[in-house]
Amino acid sequence: MIGAGHNRILPSVGVFPVSTVPAWHGYAGPTSFINRAPRLDRAGSNIDRWSAVKIARRVLRASAQVARVLVLPLALLLFLQWPLREWLHAWSREANDLAQIFFALFVSVAVSDTTRRRAHLAADAFARRFSERTHDVLARAGALLVLLPWCCFVLYSAAPLVWNSVRQAEGFGETLNPGYFLIKLAVALLVVLVLLQALLDIAGAGNAEADP
Repeated sequence: MIGAGHNRILPSVGVFPVSTVPAWHGYAGPTSFINRAPRLDRAGSNIDRWSAVKIARRVLRASAQVARVLVLPLALLLFLQWPLREWLHAWSREANDLAQIFFALFVSVAVSDTTRRRAHLAADAFARRFSERTHDVLARAGALLVLLPWCCFVLYSAAPLVWNSVRQAEGFGETLNPGYFLIKLAVALLVVLVLLQALLDIAGAGNAEADP
């Protein structure tokens, strides 16, 4: 049995009987604390999930911002090919090779960014009648059943080719100029970004309007 002296000793060592513990910070006894533990775990997993979503969005947004910088140099290189070939009779092939690299990197980012902004050209003769919820379900189903398997297949089949090209620093076949491996690397970048966007779409967080 717990005697009266026990209540006098416990406060002195920093331990309180259940009946004397103040109800601060929402504490209402041992039962309340035990019942709240699963909610804390769920909140923690929710925080982890949304942190991953924010990181994925930032990666997609940052890649799109970098790709936009390539537009003007790409247009300039394409414009300079004719005067370099006809007037200077030099450097036109180098300009063409560099333009190919810029174009490949730009397209590798543009596909996922267009998906994120819901800006793909699409025939909507029937889809325009669907509700917003139906559009959302179709987008998730397409990402899960089409994009996800396609990305995994392309990554699996293209990984050896891309790795060998990067390892050998492959150049262009006709001009022997360096940098052709960047075009093959752009294929891997395209697939990774599309896969990332597909995962966001499956999670229901892939729309650019939801960006912070």
